[in-house]
Amino acid sequence: MRLAVLRGGKSAEREVSLRSGEQVAKALRGRGHDVTPVDLDGGTWDVLRDGGFECVFNALHGRLGEDGTVQGMLELLGIPYTGSGVLASALCMDKSRAGKVMAAIGLHVPEFEELEMKQGLAADVVERVVARFGLPLVVKPVREGSTIGLTIAKDADDVASGLVLAGRYDRRVLVQRFAKGTEVTIGVLATPELQVLPTLEIVSDNPVYDYDAKYTAGKSHHIIPARIPETARASASDAAERAFTELGCSGMARVDIIVDAAGTPWVLEINTVPGLTELSLLPDAARAAGIGFDELCQRLVDHAVGRHQHHSGPPPK
Repeated sequence: MRLAVLRGGKSAEREVSLRSGEQVAKALRGRGHDVTPVDLDGGTWDVLRDGGFECVFNALHGRLGEDGTVQGMLELLGIPYTGSGVLASALCMDKSRAGKVMAAIGLHVPEFEELEMKQGLAADVVERVVARFGLPLVVKPVREGSTIGLTIAKDADDVASGLVLAGRYDRRVLVQRFAKGTEVTIGVLATPELQVLPTLEIVSDNPVYDYDAKYTAGKSHHIIPARIPETARASASDAAERAFTELGCSGMARVDIIVDAAGTPWVLEINTVPGLTELSLLPDAARAAGIGFDELCQRLVDHAVGRHQHHSGPPPK
């Protein structure tokens, strides 16, 4: 097939996306496809419209790639694309609205509040959120990934500086109760049959599983299956499946969860275009389920093409 791999883009996760796209292109070429890497810029529309591509593999992370924007463009162009559609992509990128949906269906979501970073926050905001959520607490942009702009605030000064940092990436900022426990992530595939991948535990050499720990070799470790009780593992897998389904995801996603000492899975967020680098979580979990990286990429392409044909339906008479 003639395929385009969208990567790079303008988000804060550009470098990771370039690495993901490189891995995907290599895997798909290994399957015999004619692959063209395409960086997201002002000319992307023309390149995709005129390129004769049978499918676009979306390896863009963050804004303008994972948030429904590119998905809408590809819908207008009538080109099959991997991953979730416009609505699910936009919803999952918005941690505040996704959190409200997940809480509404009965999933455990750490309590949070959204703040809008205007000219300046009221003087009592830091004091108020500390009183509400306690310390430590989490401050992060509503619409970013890869823990970019995230702070685990241990005191009031951390909260204040964390709000400023998060505000650099998004005017909408999330302040959230800190969930203590084992950090796990669960990949979910739907190509189209739904498959919940093995539970993966993340152990970071850094105090926080941050951007550096995620993308620097040797600074984090993946343990499959996670070292949690079987009942907790089952609960976490069920929560991941429900979140994926209720938010309308398709193709693939990765659900990040904290499992506390009582075995309760606290759902943090859903990534609809998870990292696909040599150090990323979802490919590791897929391998543990017997799915090689090239097979994973092929399944996502096949699903995208099949979904497009199904939605397009027969031509009008």
